[in-house]
This record gives sequence, structure tokens and C-alpha cells, in this order.
Amino acid sequence: MTDIRDLLAQNIKKYRSALGLSQAKLAEKVDTSTNYIGLLEIKRKFPSPEMIERLASALGIDTTELFHKELSSKEAIKTYRKAAIEDIQRAISQVIEGKLKDLDKDP
Repeated sequence: MTDIRDLLAQNIKKYRSALGLSQAKLAEKVDTSTNYIGLLEIKRKFPSPEMIERLASALGIDTTELFHKELSSKEAIKTYRKAAIEDIQRAISQVIEGKLKDLDKDP
């Protein structure tokens, strides 16, 4: 029988990997340390409810999905697609903001 720590650790790693995120990048997204993410993935730590919510949000999933037994390919693709779109939108916004600042500088 798989316990809740096993499920959480496995799913954090699976969703993170499906998104192509390093532990450091996930840690940055949830405002914690890379070490803490590593400790979660090896079941040495268990996150608070608030951290569970932040992790789920950063991974683009519902909190309950962190405790599901299996991660299907379809779910992984859906999660990856959503995160990719969000990253592209963020990058476009940054480019636009930079261009607007450049325009404000012109006399």
C-alpha cells in the first residue's frame, strides 16, 4: 500500500518532470528553496496546506492531483501544454513591457 507521503513525493516529481522543470525552477515558482523541494521528493519533509496549494498552482494542477496514484500521459501533456502557454504569455508580456519602456525613453 502506498502512503500519502509516497504519493505526494512521486507526483511532485512526475508533474515537475513532465513540465521540464528543475527542482530549482519549481522552488522559485513556489518561493522556497531547492533543498526543500528535494526533501519533499525524497519524503523527508511534508508540506503545509498552503505549500501544497502553491505547489499545485505552480504545476498547473488541482491540489487533489498531487495525491492521485497515477499520472497518465494525457494529464502530463495537458499540464505541460498549460505551463508552456503560461510561459509564452509571460515572455510576450515582458517583451511588450520592455518595448513600452523604450518608447517612453524616446524624446
